Amino acid sequence: MVFHRIEDYGIIGDLHTVGLVSIDGSLDYLCLPDFDSPTVFAKLLDDANGGNFQIGPAASGARLRQLYLPDTNVLLTRFLSTDGVGEVTDFMPVGTMRHAHAVVRRVKGVRGRFRFRLNCAPRFDYGRRHHSTTQNSGEILFHTDGADGLTLRLHTPVAARIVDGDVDTEFELGPDETLDFVLEAISPDAETPAAGPRWAERAYTHAVAYWRDWAAQATYQGRWRSEVIRSALALKLLTSQRHGAIAAAATFGLPELVGGERNWDYRYTWIRDGSLTAAALVDLGFTDEPRAFLHWIGQRYDESTEPGRLQIMYGIDGRPDLTETTLPHLDGYASSRPVRIGNGAHRQVQLDIYGELLHLVERFDDRVEPVTYELWCHLRASVDWVVANWRRADEGIWEVRGGPQEFLYARLMCWVALDRALRIAQRRSLPAPVQRWWEARDDIHREIHEQFWDPGRRAFVQHRGACTVDAASLLMPLAGFLSPVEPRWLDTLKAIDRELVEDSLVYRYRTAQGADDGLSGTEGTFCMCSFWFIHCLTLAGDLDRAQFYFEKMHSYANHLGLYAEEMDGTGRYLGNFPQAFTHLGLIGAARSLDAALTARNQRVRSRTTLL
Repeated sequence: MVFHRIEDYGIIGDLHTVGLVSIDGSLDYLCLPDFDSPTVFAKLLDDANGGNFQIGPAASGARLRQLYLPDTNVLLTRFLSTDGVGEVTDFMPVGTMRHAHAVVRRVKGVRGRFRFRLNCAPRFDYGRRHHSTTQNSGEILFHTDGADGLTLRLHTPVAARIVDGDVDTEFELGPDETLDFVLEAISPDAETPAAGPRWAERAYTHAVAYWRDWAAQATYQGRWRSEVIRSALALKLLTSQRHGAIAAAATFGLPELVGGERNWDYRYTWIRDGSLTAAALVDLGFTDEPRAFLHWIGQRYDESTEPGRLQIMYGIDGRPDLTETTLPHLDGYASSRPVRIGNGAHRQVQLDIYGELLHLVERFDDRVEPVTYELWCHLRASVDWVVANWRRADEGIWEVRGGPQEFLYARLMCWVALDRALRIAQRRSLPAPVQRWWEARDDIHREIHEQFWDPGRRAFVQHRGACTVDAASLLMPLAGFLSPVEPRWLDTLKAIDRELVEDSLVYRYRTAQGADDGLSGTEGTFCMCSFWFIHCLTLAGDLDRAQFYFEKMHSYANHLGLYAEEMDGTGRYLGNFPQAFTHLGLIGAARSLDAALTARNQRVRSRTTLL
C-alpha cells in the first residue's frame, strides 16, 4: 500500500465538513454532509478501497508545492516540470455561495503545455456501499443504493470515460487556460449551483473574500501573527455553522503509533476541547463562534436528564450516542488497525469538563457579553454537582481505559469550575451559594497540595498514589491555580522537563509508568503539551528558552503551518489531523510569549533611557 504522510495534507472546508488534499493534488478524505458523516473519500485510511479524487500530473517527475492563499483556507497545489507548470486551486464554497456541499477544483496551466490526469473514485459509506455511475452532457452522477443514499454530481468541462464506476480522463492546458471541476452532494430535486455561467469563478472570489474578512477580525497583531492566524483559520474550519459545535479534529482512525491500536475517532465535540477552542477564539477577538458554541451547550443542558450534567462529548448535531465500532474492511493508515468510528469514551466520567466550560463562560462573560439567566441556571447546577462529586475517581483528560483514578487534573479543573463560577456570580451579582462554593474551592486547593505533592520527588504527581508526573499538570499555572514561580511548581516543571521533554517535544506521560490506559504499545509526543510547556517557561521568566522552543516547534509544522495531535521522534505526524488542541495551544503560547518579550524589551529601553 502507498500512503502519503499525514503531514503531506492541507485542509479545506465549508463549515459543515472538511476535506484533506495531498501535496500531489489528491482529495483523499471527505465526509458528507457533516464532519462526522460517513466518508465518500478515505484513501487516507485505505489506499485500495478508500476512494479519492485525483487531479495531478499525467506524467511522473513533477516537483510538488502547496500553499494557502494568504489569510484564507483556499489551497493551491502546484506541479513544476521541465515541460510546464500546472496548478490546482481547491476550496469549498462558504456563506451565501454554499448552495450545496461542494468541492471546487480550478485547474490552470501556468507555463508550457501541462498535461493533467483526473480520476474520481468515490467509495460511499466508509467504502461499504456500492454506487452506480451515469453520464450526461457536462456532468457525471454517482448514485448510491437506498432511499437514504447520497448522490454526487461531478461537473466536468472535458470529456471523460467511466471505468468500473469511476471517472478517468486526461487533458492539457496552456498558459492561463483554466478549467473548473465541481463535485457536489445533491438531493434528487436540488438545483445545480454550478450550472450558471462563471459560477465557480464567483464562488472562488467569494471564498477568498470570506476568509480574509474573517481573519481580519483578529485583534492579535504581535509576533508570529501568520502562525497564529493560520491556527485560527484551522480552528474555524472545525466549527459547525449549522449547529455551533466544534470538532476536536478533522479525521478518525489515524494512529498514535503506526501499526498500533490507538486509532480513535475525533470528529466529535468534546466539552473540554470545544470550550478551550472557543476561549482561544475569544482571546483573538472572535465572538460569533464562541456564542454559537455556548448556544449549543445550552441545548445539551436542556436535553440532559439530570440537572447540570453533561456527557464529556457529543456528535456534531448533539446526539449523545457515539457507539464505538470498527471498520474491518479498511486496512488503516499504513496498516494500522483497527479503524474505529464512534468513541466509547462518551460514556466515561471526566470531572474536568465543567472547569474548561466555566473557564470559557467566565471569559466570554467578561469580554463579550453577560451570561444569560438560562445558562447560569444550568451552570449553577453543574457547579453544585462538582461540589458533591469532586473527590470521585474518573478516567481523566487522557481517557484511560484501564480503570478510574483520582487524577490531579480532575481536581485542578474542579477548582477552576468553582473559581470561575464565583467570579461570574460576584461580577454579575447572580444568585449562587457562594459560601459553599468558596469552601469547596479551598478544600480542593488544600487537598492538591497535601495529597498530590510528593515531597521526595519534589513534584506534583499524576494521580493519588502515583510516582510519575503528567504534562496535564502544566495547566496548573496557566489556569491560575498557583504562581508560575511558586517553588513547588518550579520543581514540578523541572521534573516534567527531565522526564517528559525531548528536544522541545513533550510526552503526555510515560505510559509504562503512569495510569493504565488499557492499551498496548507506546505513543508519540503530544504537540499541545509542547506548547503548554513553552507557555509555562514563558510565565516562569525563561524567555530565551521559551522562544527557542517555540521556533523549534515551528520547524515541526507541516508545509502549510498545520499540526496533528502527536509526533514521533523524527518529527513524523501521528494521530488525527489537524488537531484543535494543538492549534489552540500554539495560540496561547504565542500570545503569552509575545507579551513577555514586548514587556522585557520595554524594560530594557527604559533602563537605557535612564542611563
